Amino acid sequence: MAGVFRIQSAFLRRLLPQINKRLISTSKKNADSAVAEVTETVTKTKAKKNWISYGFDKKSEEADLNALHSVMFAAVTVCLIFGGFIMSYAPDYSLHDWAQREAFLELRRREDAGLPLISKDLIDPSKIVLPSDEELGDTEIII
Repeated sequence: MAGVFRIQSAFLRRLLPQINKRLISTSKKNADSAVAEVTETVTKTKAKKNWISYGFDKKSEEADLNALHSVMFAAVTVCLIFGGFIMSYAPDYSLHDWAQREAFLELRRREDAGLPLISKDLIDPSKIVLPSDEELGDTEIII
């Protein structure tokens, strides 16, 4: 691919001087008018780009780009990668995993002892206050 580009560049370098020739007529359009050839010289000057600051440094383009790259590196690497790693391997402060493990251990203990998984007398029935039939009325009770 680079070879094709080099061939095209060489061809264009040879062709451009031919294209840049302009024919200038100094008289009215008569058949015997003289024609002069003018060639333009192509100067390769690097024009300064229109630089728009990223907001880190208003005076130096290089310092602005360095600051941008540093901030983006810190934001992506430190915040997202290390932050995700820390959140993944942080201890369980809300103890959800502990409660689930403890429940499985209690279920296994009750199964091994031949006890029901949940005792119907877990709460003393004398402490439970239920509404009377008059208070319920026609309310549908779903069990």
